[in-house]
Amino acid sequence: MKKLFITPCLVAAALLTSCNLDLVPQDKLADTNYFNNRAELEAFTNGFYSSIPEAATLYGETADIIIPSTLTSEVLGTRTVPGSGGGWSWTTLSDINTFLQGSNRCPDEAARKEYQGLARFFRAYFYFDKVKHFGEVPWFDEPLSSTDGRLYAPRTARNELMTKIKEDLDNAIDNLPTAKSTYRVTKWTALALKSRVFLYEGTYRKYHGIAGYEQYLNEAASAAEAFIDNSPYGIYNEGSQPYRDLFASDNAKNTEVILARNFNLKLNIVHSANQYFFAAGTSPGVNKKIVDSYLMKNGTRFTDLAGYQTRQFYAETQNRDPRLSQTIVTPGFTRIGSSTVLPPDFSAATTAYQIIKWVSDTKSDGYNKSHNDMIIFRSAEVYLNFAEAKAELGTLTQTDLDKSIKKIRDRVGMPNLSLTAANANPDPYLSAAETGYPNVSGANKGIILEIRRERTIELLAEGFRYDDLMRWKEGKAFEKQFKGMYIPALDPVKHYVVCDLNGNGTIDNNDICIYDGSLPSKTTYTELAPIRYFRKLNTEIRLSGGTSGGNIIVHDIANGARTWNENRDYLYPIPQDQITLYGGVIQQNPNW
Repeated sequence: MKKLFITPCLVAAALLTSCNLDLVPQDKLADTNYFNNRAELEAFTNGFYSSIPEAATLYGETADIIIPSTLTSEVLGTRTVPGSGGGWSWTTLSDINTFLQGSNRCPDEAARKEYQGLARFFRAYFYFDKVKHFGEVPWFDEPLSSTDGRLYAPRTARNELMTKIKEDLDNAIDNLPTAKSTYRVTKWTALALKSRVFLYEGTYRKYHGIAGYEQYLNEAASAAEAFIDNSPYGIYNEGSQPYRDLFASDNAKNTEVILARNFNLKLNIVHSANQYFFAAGTSPGVNKKIVDSYLMKNGTRFTDLAGYQTRQFYAETQNRDPRLSQTIVTPGFTRIGSSTVLPPDFSAATTAYQIIKWVSDTKSDGYNKSHNDMIIFRSAEVYLNFAEAKAELGTLTQTDLDKSIKKIRDRVGMPNLSLTAANANPDPYLSAAETGYPNVSGANKGIILEIRRERTIELLAEGFRYDDLMRWKEGKAFEKQFKGMYIPALDPVKHYVVCDLNGNGTIDNNDICIYDGSLPSKTTYTELAPIRYFRKLNTEIRLSGGTSGGNIIVHDIANGARTWNENRDYLYPIPQDQITLYGGVIQQNPNW
């Protein structure tokens, strides 16, 4: 029989065209003519990398931190039961199971163990996603034909699913390479994923009232600590703005980055991060409540300052955690490779807090012109997973914080987090239903809130926030009003106000004029001569107090409340065609 040689592109094509468990690979890559050597194992498994999130899934995350011009159905509360699709697809799993069965014929034991470990990593990754979406789902660990009765098996119990996922990840940890590899999965990627999976499971169980959370938090903490103590990774800390540069770099910084999606301009493998954050009329902005949560440079709370709510842009951005100025446009901002000072673009950020994370130089502006690598796993997340798991268990020590949170804060010169101080004085801002996490309680409330602050700030725009809110049972955050920058009252005679965005006390071309009614004449009001940016009240910008000023209002709930159903919305609905196909073996998720 003629041997079929497969390239990564052909494997990816097979993945995209397959549609059920009776797959093409079983016919064309039968174990009688393939899986003979390391090269063939690698060629087949290259296709598994297509399950890694696309760039836009990461920088384009939508929840309560980053507010886009159009909200998702999850945030709006408008999801319905789909007729088909809806994420209930098993194509990737069938390819993985086909490989795990067929690769047993490979005589190269070392290669076989390595690539089977890789396949099991991606099977764990696949099932983790399914559990997040649907809760309990059927477990399949071998390829099934379309006539196999096991195809319509009932849901597998959640405990058993987690046991199977752990077995797969432990196998991957034991058999994958230990050398750094920015674009390929290694032992360290598997440890990072294990810490992520079991932190999710442990906290989901704890806050949703499901027994056994301690076991999973211990697994998360152990995996994260093994990574911290033994991996070759640390925290990237070079240059004057290392946090910014970590995400803007053309090539991933492998000091910290465990796994990245490779982008390359010459090969036309590109994305649109620059356009997403800098395109007029369509770009998202950071929610005011998150901006307020950044600490002062000395580690004290901004929200403890008198009148913090009405501080104007320049005043509120001074002496803050340096990650703020490396995440959004702040006074004095310049693009990478440029010396031109730019203010926030009110036409390109819903809240006027314009995001610069993932934004590279101006050569990458425009649709599909960005080519900086996208980070999938990095050590800072693992450090945060470690600290959170230990805090939720009540076993966190100051030594634990010193080996995790301190390293993250050291990058930007922030003071270390004190366990004793945090628990002695929990932050009321982070405890409030409007701005924080009202579900947190107990003796470790203070430190849990502080670790959530750290996680929110450090991992902003990396695709974590929706999952975090789900596991913390904080979906009600979507019902709150999304706000932006504070704007003072308009002059009652002139009907406009000029916002001094750079704080120099004079009106210049970096400031903005908010006006009501007709555009004010620069001839009549000569002070406006330098102004380049004007926004019309209630047409181009809405304020909470109207002409009396207030916060920019985005997606005004007064025009239609968003509703989160606590008894339904933490899981997705199963598509109706699957409910019918399973003939009652699988029931719809509760209250859908």
